[in-house]
Amino acid sequence: MIVQLSGQVKFPITLDPTVWIFDDRKLTYDEVFNGSEAPEQEEAEDELKRKSLRFDREVYQQKINPPVNKSLTRAEKERIKTETFLMPLQPFIHTSEPDPNVKKAVLVTDNGDHSFNADDLSNALLLFSIEGKPLKENGPVHLYFEDGSNKEAPITGIKKIIFE
Repeated sequence: MIVQLSGQVKFPITLDPTVWIFDDRKLTYDEVFNGSEAPEQEEAEDELKRKSLRFDREVYQQKINPPVNKSLTRAEKERIKTETFLMPLQPFIHTSEPDPNVKKAVLVTDNGDHSFNADDLSNALLLFSIEGKPLKENGPVHLYFEDGSNKEAPITGIKKIIFE
């Protein structure tokens, strides 16, 4: 269950949405479309430990991209099992470096091809998990636009994104 980014790109890449559940860039469906905030995580650390963690992060982890190195708290583990998550598509488009002359993006799906202006995909989100489970039917990802214009009818069954 992978999605390929190809076409007029400098670096064709293959996305595996099953590992995104551990990625810190993921957003919940409610955060994106209902405007609710992520649950606050209580930290019961003393001042010295917080300072040491900050130092460690600034010195050793400042270059990590994507930020997936933090350990999960019990609350985060429970959240992963119950929430519906989306991943912004922009970081992957940026990594693949589409040709500056690219005007169109084609989404190859189970139900045919869908063409879009390539710039419209920069604000797109990929749904990859519903209630903590990867998408099996019509998967591996569904495409939503950040403005919610296709919230009721997302593009499903995406197998490949081709930049033309």
